[in-house]
Amino acid sequence: MTRRSRDSRAQGGRYLLVLVVMLAINFFLPRLMPGDPFLYLSVEDGTVSVVFSQQQIDHYKAYYGLDKPLHVQFGGYLLGLLRGDLGYSIYYNTSVTEMIFTRLPWTLFIVISSLVVSSVVGTALGAISAWHRDGMLDRILYAVMIVLSEIPSFLLGVLFLFIFAAQLKWFPLSGGRTVFATYGSVGTALGDILHHATLPVATLAVSRVGGFYLLSRNSMLTVITKDYIRTARAKGIGRRAVIIRHALKNALPPVVARIFMSLGGLFGGAVLVENVFAYPGVGRLMREAVGNRDYVLLQGIFLTITVMVLLMNWLADIVYRKLDPRVAR
Repeated sequence: MTRRSRDSRAQGGRYLLVLVVMLAINFFLPRLMPGDPFLYLSVEDGTVSVVFSQQQIDHYKAYYGLDKPLHVQFGGYLLGLLRGDLGYSIYYNTSVTEMIFTRLPWTLFIVISSLVVSSVVGTALGAISAWHRDGMLDRILYAVMIVLSEIPSFLLGVLFLFIFAAQLKWFPLSGGRTVFATYGSVGTALGDILHHATLPVATLAVSRVGGFYLLSRNSMLTVITKDYIRTARAKGIGRRAVIIRHALKNALPPVVARIFMSLGGLFGGAVLVENVFAYPGVGRLMREAVGNRDYVLLQGIFLTITVMVLLMNWLADIVYRKLDPRVAR
């Protein structure tokens, strides 16, 4: 067995161990919340009503298997996952898989869009800042990016909502598309969706651009001190060509790895941002599931996010090895 095969198996084992641990956390964490789903199903305006009798609550707990010991419930949960069954939502009485895949495209759209914008803008500004190191432009960009990096995404969302939606009325206050709207063409429908997604995407992008800027700047500062950069400049190659062909190309591997690894943090930010803008994604669905103590739905959402984060980390490792052969060796 080659060293690369051993490393691949060891890495696969680590990812499998993380997945097993996260499955346990996904299962037990919702059950640590106070109350139970059937009590919260009977709550109206903060007051417990008599919609369900104790006999009915006992019946539903038995129906969903919530009257069994936790280890028995966990075993049933794992068996369901092996069959590809995420279960049925307690509150909505709908397939969890169907609910998640209905909301997931909305979240993926704003997450991927913001990731593209923040990575491109942050990398470009970082390269420019590094090339003008210690100059006025570098100092201004550095100060601005440090400030943006410290502002929470939900606070940025509230500011954008207040300024651009409530005051200037440039964008809608909430939602993913206009309610009850009829579209004459696909282009009109897409334009409406993009109009509603602009502020959530901008919020996530601005909250993440500072990280890409700092990483790109530091990587570029390391690269531009190399001998081949000085040689390229001595040959009379233009500044733009030196930056793009030589410096930026060799400074990109850590930035590319950061793009994949940022997905997990962006999902976390999307949970907050979607609730600020009432955007119909997985983050808003998660808040509804928490409010209703819907254990089954929460398990499905947590598992979906966990699998996507692990997948992105795995892809980041593969891409980083391809871009930088020294890591593979």
